[in-house]
Amino acid sequence: MKNKLSLSLIVGIFLVSLVSASYCCEKTKTGAWCQNVDEEADCNTAGGLSAAPTSCEATSYCRLGCCYNTKQGTCMENTPQKICENPENGVKGGVWKDVVDCDIPQCNLGCCLIGDQAAFVTQTRCKNLASYYGLETNFRQDISNELECILSATSDVKGACVFEEDFQKTCLFTTQKKCKEISDAEFHEGYLCSADELATNCGPSDKTTCVEGKDEVYFLDNCGNLANIFWKGSDVPSDYWTKIYKKVDSCGYNSNNGNANSNTCGNCDYLVGSTCKEDKGNHVCEDLSCEYDTDQNGNIDSDEQYKHGETWCVESGGVSKISVDSKGDLTGNINYVKDNLPGSRYFRLICYNGEVTIEPCADYRQEICVESNNDEFNTAACVVNRWETCVTQTNEDDCLNQDKRDCVWINSGNLKEDVDDYNKEKLNKDVKNDGEYGYEYLFQYICVPKYAPGYDFWQEGDSEEICSISDYQGIVTYTTDLFHQPNRDRSDCDPENGNCFLITNQWKGVKNNFCGYLGDCGGKDNYLDEKGYYTWDDIYKREDYKK
Repeated sequence: MKNKLSLSLIVGIFLVSLVSASYCCEKTKTGAWCQNVDEEADCNTAGGLSAAPTSCEATSYCRLGCCYNTKQGTCMENTPQKICENPENGVKGGVWKDVVDCDIPQCNLGCCLIGDQAAFVTQTRCKNLASYYGLETNFRQDISNELECILSATSDVKGACVFEEDFQKTCLFTTQKKCKEISDAEFHEGYLCSADELATNCGPSDKTTCVEGKDEVYFLDNCGNLANIFWKGSDVPSDYWTKIYKKVDSCGYNSNNGNANSNTCGNCDYLVGSTCKEDKGNHVCEDLSCEYDTDQNGNIDSDEQYKHGETWCVESGGVSKISVDSKGDLTGNINYVKDNLPGSRYFRLICYNGEVTIEPCADYRQEICVESNNDEFNTAACVVNRWETCVTQTNEDDCLNQDKRDCVWINSGNLKEDVDDYNKEKLNKDVKNDGEYGYEYLFQYICVPKYAPGYDFWQEGDSEEICSISDYQGIVTYTTDLFHQPNRDRSDCDPENGNCFLITNQWKGVKNNFCGYLGDCGGKDNYLDEKGYYTWDDIYKREDYKK
């Protein structure tokens, strides 16, 4: 009996284990990656996503490893591969390694000394931090633990170094390490030499200075020692000349312009547009922003003031204003009469240290300038104008594929050869009566560049070949007068045989629009508003023809 009972218990436990088996979702329906769930129905299997009746640790797609961020220099242990490498929800710049504890060269830690601060991080992370603050780095691989790293930075803590000199009690604002090199000196961490309790010959003054490697304007005491950030007014703390105040605790820390041109606060901030500069013997936070007549109307408008570091596109000179929407697609209304004119070129403007520099995009509009505005900060870039494959596209979907090309699908004005339910006589009568036609479906639609390129029109080649795509010839039949001479008025167009639409202003406009999108073709003025070599009368030719 005991043997039978033992056997039934073992079987019972085994069965419970089978019932409790979980599933590993590569992605759950709630959007979480690499999760163990009770039901397979909780898994999102769309688009080839996986679900397996096992734990995620046992799968290939969710196995754990080391995720190394190549941009930030950080390492995360026990991270599923999918979470690390997924382009949408993963680590930006994440590289996954099949090493759970991140024992790889890229993740070796060392002591990163930046100014008077220390951090136990990777070398890539150290460089990243230094570039953010604009400081030099000292990466110590010989320091193997965080405590030793932090202690190595304390020798650089600053304060008042008090000592006797020429029978006077004087002071030097310096680091603890350097103070120890002075005989019989006492170091007071966090204190200024002007502190009353130190009883030195140093005290407050109105002198200011700029410090190499720092943005701010600093006070100097009457001994020439560095003090706190320049701050004047009734809100100055009573111990401002006694103890060291950090930047975050000083005046105007959250100023959106870095206290530019302030006569009471020297808490400059290069990242938001100001830095210390001498001005007639004084020192101020110089304004690094720019003003520029972007639309070239002769005035500086309110939206033509730019922050330090902003980039934007020139808005005039016969080019289009192009922006990037929230989906990353290019937007902007294109006017073929005013935009992308012969001789025009896209330019990017850069505000840097209070000056505007001009950066040309590739000539002949082979590059366009694209602008975006996020959180009221403009950024712009010259990007390739992908127009070359437009005219080879034969359907609208391929033409408008913004992932591959920059094109539009427009009416060419060329009559289709075979059209169902085409009543030529009715079309001609409509033209005779109204001067317009409503038969768009009768005409060929063709894929053309969205941003018309430029050509070396003085040389044979692309310009003649591409512009000739818009060529069209047709015969218009007129009725004759009493003397059997053909009339030339629209109302005299033969409704049975004549291609009456060819003599309408509507058709002329369609053709000129089509020519304009192809590039430097058609009846366009150039970017200086000067007439082209050919007028529309030269392009639209009417010649008598008799059978």
